[in-house]
Amino acid sequence: MNREQKIRLIRIIVSAVIFVLSFLVPSPKLKLAFCIVAYLIAAYDVLYEAVFSIIHGQVFNEKFLMAIASIGAFAVGESHEAVFVMVFFQIGELFENVAVGKSRRNIAALMDIRPDYAYIMKDKTLMPVDPEDVNLGDYIYIKPGGKIPLDGVIVAGASSVNTSALTGEAVPCDVGEGDSVISGCVNIKSLIEVKVTKTFEDSTVSRILELVENSAANKSKSEAFITRFARYYTPVVVISALLLAILPSIFTGDWNTWIHRALIFLVISCPCALVISVPLTYFGGIGRASREGVLVKGGNYLDALASCDEFIFDKTGTLTKGTLSVKGIYPFNCEAAYLLQMAAIGEAFSNHPVAIAIRQNFGKELPLDRYTEYEEKAGFGARTQWGDSIILAGNARFMDENNVEYIPISEVGTHVYIALDGKFLGSVLVSDEVKDDSAESISLLKKLGIKGITMLSGDTQIVAETVAKSLGIDKFCGEMLPHDKLSYLENMLKTNSKGATAFVGDGINDAPCLAGADVGIAMGALGSDAAIEAADIVLMDDKLAKIPYAINIARKTGMIAKQNIVFALGVKFAVLILGAFGFAGMWAAAFADVGVCVIAILNALRIQK
Repeated sequence: MNREQKIRLIRIIVSAVIFVLSFLVPSPKLKLAFCIVAYLIAAYDVLYEAVFSIIHGQVFNEKFLMAIASIGAFAVGESHEAVFVMVFFQIGELFENVAVGKSRRNIAALMDIRPDYAYIMKDKTLMPVDPEDVNLGDYIYIKPGGKIPLDGVIVAGASSVNTSALTGEAVPCDVGEGDSVISGCVNIKSLIEVKVTKTFEDSTVSRILELVENSAANKSKSEAFITRFARYYTPVVVISALLLAILPSIFTGDWNTWIHRALIFLVISCPCALVISVPLTYFGGIGRASREGVLVKGGNYLDALASCDEFIFDKTGTLTKGTLSVKGIYPFNCEAAYLLQMAAIGEAFSNHPVAIAIRQNFGKELPLDRYTEYEEKAGFGARTQWGDSIILAGNARFMDENNVEYIPISEVGTHVYIALDGKFLGSVLVSDEVKDDSAESISLLKKLGIKGITMLSGDTQIVAETVAKSLGIDKFCGEMLPHDKLSYLENMLKTNSKGATAFVGDGINDAPCLAGADVGIAMGALGSDAAIEAADIVLMDDKLAKIPYAINIARKTGMIAKQNIVFALGVKFAVLILGAFGFAGMWAAAFADVGVCVIAILNALRIQK
């Protein structure tokens, strides 16, 4: 418990003791005095907040209802009931604070990734500075046990990095010179020197913190319903209680009885159970997911994920490892070494993973002074002017487009066909490996009742078919450009009117699909700005098994929220009717308010287990 919670607990205990003593004193006046003291100890903050809210035009809230009901109970001579209701209300408030605190600790563990300072070298001494004052290209030093404050590349030293705060992965990652490190992780073993590649506001840690802090703004359907419900429910209840006090009293003349029933009506009507438990449920669900490295941008995305029955997966970097390598070289009327050199020259300026794999396999410096012109056509290939020669490097469609006669290769993988001055030189085969957990994750999705799973790929249809069948995916499409994937998604959204459609991508070139889907899930998103910006859910490592896990959390969260809504409204309406006809007293009213609230909170906390 924090200091505020301890003070509240002491107030509850002192008030309860004085309340019990009031039953032991013989004098009615002394009983009333004990009750007033016990009431003021328990109620002074509620009364203050009620008056403060009225002054600021926010009349209809639970503090106002409790203040009016308890003061009214004193007015009709029910002092013991007034104290009991207020003490019980404070017990509910304390329970709520403790419950919310427990839920917040899941988020707080993630929020603790914010670095306090960065170390720079000044006069041969490490000096701490604010991470926001460090510029691009500066060199920072991370001590063993220290948080990495900014994204960068290691230029000196080697160590192990704990990424568990971001990914939920307990096994440290070994890093050395040339490796990238991201803010929010913890350096474990040795001092490392890092060259900063992103300012603090653009760093991974800042973007994640912003995502988590703003998640509460995106309310689920249940939370939005409760907000609208409370806005109209409370004024209606207050007016109903006023009518209950006045109209029967006019006809019967028994003002004391009907005012007492109206006060009971007010206590019962407090919407605490709904206003507290439903947001707490979604907050707990988001916190539970974040504990495992699954960042959800809001309760509305948990709802959407729970209703998903169609999943579309990008292939490269999502279902496969995304680390391409050259698997075969097929020369035609030339040497293999010459073919690989021409392929590397033709792909010299491309950032596509296939081009990078070819250049890495070539492993030599390229004569950049001979380049005079370069043009790349996304999804097809590249045309390079190298000296007096034209090099074409691309897929079969690119060869057809440039009227090059080529020999197709049947082996499964991505084929880059090479032509020099219109003459076919051969092809380079580049392929990827399926992730170890892909097949199992697809199987788990099917067990969860996901009726449709589709894989989209820019690779050839043969490659797409081979990967899809190995994973147990029935629907697949190959040779798709980025706009083809978006068109496929849009058609899926139109036809899937009952459920929701999720798109899972690597967050680099899939941003339009991630943003356009009902739920965009970014895979392997450590440090990827595009993923964090476009996706609704970010998996802080590339483990596909986190998706079925997140679906289970989403479904359990929605189920608990609905249970609380039905339970709270059911009990309240039942006791409201009983109270209006005199069959329920202030003690039952207190249970219908605080008791139901406590039960609903306990139910909400189940999501965190």
